[in-house]
Amino acid sequence: MKASTVHEIKVELSHLKPDELIELVLRLSKFKKENKELLTYLLFEAHDEQAFIKGVEDEIAEQFTEIPKGNSLYLVKKSVRKILRRTNKHIQYTGSKTAEVRLLLFFCTALKNSGIPIEQSTALTNLYQGQIKKIKKVLSTLHEDLQYDYQLQLDEISGF
Repeated sequence: MKASTVHEIKVELSHLKPDELIELVLRLSKFKKENKELLTYLLFEAHDEQAFIKGVEDEIAEQFTEIPKGNSLYLVKKSVRKILRRTNKHIQYTGSKTAEVRLLLFFCTALKNSGIPIEQSTALTNLYQGQIKKIKKVLSTLHEDLQYDYQLQLDEISGF
């Protein structure tokens, strides 16, 4: 089956009755966890982006405290990647460049302050540097005042 374009779907949805539309959205939310999470964000959290970002930051901080601090660098890398995946998923939900910069800055700061020896692992070093590059790229699209504020934070965490 070939997927329809967004425009075709939009036109078709405009012809549906409200009850049919609700039924479709509920069915879609049951199909995949990500759909349900996105719908939850749009319905309950999108109106207060600052509170959503704060909640995600708290979640990131908590996840960093749960990372096993043993000898296994493999488990540490796996846990850090998992935290980054969740962070990127939340960034996708917001669709906001400001939220993206804030959450990635918080992720990098938490990683740097976690006590994980980033410099001892090439994979973690590359992951960290990749996020710094991503922040710089998104930062260039923001308003000048925001760029300045976030650039100061970025300068603090850029090095090891």
